[in-house]
Amino acid sequence: MGRGIFGVDGSEWEHARALLRPNFSRTQINNTELYENHAAELIRQIPQDGSTIDLCPLFLKGTLDTTTEFLFGESAHSLREERSSAGAEFAKAFDIAGYVAAIRFRFGFLGKFYRRNEYIKSIQFIRAYTERFVQQTIDYRVAANSGREVDQDIKRLTESRYVFSYELSKQTLDKTNISDQLLSIMFAGRDTTASLLSIVFFILAREPDVWTKLRKEVLALDGRKPSFDDLKSMSYLTWVLNETLRMYPLVPFNIRQANRDTYIPVGGGPDGKSPVHIPKGHEIIFSVYTMHRNAEIYGSDADEFRPERWENIRPGWAYLPFSGGPRICIGQQFALTEAGYTITRIMQNFEKIETRDPDPWTEDLRSTLSNANGTKVALTPVQN
Repeated sequence: MGRGIFGVDGSEWEHARALLRPNFSRTQINNTELYENHAAELIRQIPQDGSTIDLCPLFLKGTLDTTTEFLFGESAHSLREERSSAGAEFAKAFDIAGYVAAIRFRFGFLGKFYRRNEYIKSIQFIRAYTERFVQQTIDYRVAANSGREVDQDIKRLTESRYVFSYELSKQTLDKTNISDQLLSIMFAGRDTTASLLSIVFFILAREPDVWTKLRKEVLALDGRKPSFDDLKSMSYLTWVLNETLRMYPLVPFNIRQANRDTYIPVGGGPDGKSPVHIPKGHEIIFSVYTMHRNAEIYGSDADEFRPERWENIRPGWAYLPFSGGPRICIGQQFALTEAGYTITRIMQNFEKIETRDPDPWTEDLRSTLSNANGTKVALTPVQN
């Protein structure tokens, strides 16, 4: 990701944040047609005969397709591999790079030797694929700024809908900077939403009462494709997403480094209520996973999946699925909207779900939290 927003700190991070944040406002993410195209393709890939399918690979491809269309104006179409060999190769390279990067993180210095050549080739392909769109974006913006004739296909595209890279080029024409920022968003946008969807359906297959309640809310749409406002008004859907992120935060722990001598107001002393001195340069690792299951905050049933708790609870800083403060995830609404839309459309097309995996949840932490055995389910289509 080079010098993208996740690879820099200090003034560089502030600049990257200021550059990217305006591109994630409600206006930019409320076009549900973007989500519909890929949700429809994903649904077509689900067996109609009740046979077993692992939804995880579908969600990874679907979120990659959505993210590339949002960023570039053109989808990788990895769900339709036969129609886009470059997109299929891009998805494959993305899988390899993400997996190897997670292993490297675990093993520190020694990790750089793990599948080194394969990793380098994957990164090179991802870069080349991305930079083709970036160069196209820069060429268009330079022509537009100088009053020269522009590519009419691109003009029609950018006039018809929002395209992240073209809006970003209004703020900078630095090819490396644009590429780094787009790749940072792509890695985050694809894996987090895919993991969230996979975990939601892992849970729904094991919680028939939750499926029934959620589907009742979905059916109230009378088959209508949900708008952004529809999704925001679906309270039980919101509770299910909140509860999923509480019990299975996609980034279950985080690290912060003190850039000067400072104190944490509580946590020290025999009773845990005294300040803790943090010297400059020291790192703090905090467990979001543990905090989200704290019975003092969430009640004695904190280890149970109960969406209804969100009807009244307001945990504040005790709930950090997307971090918080200045570094709160700028793409959280994009992720939640895409996830909510995909869940709704699947439930409009399938009336029943059952698990086809006898094993319990087995944690697998790579770039995000997921179940090691995937999401193996059977879905029964709606009978017309």
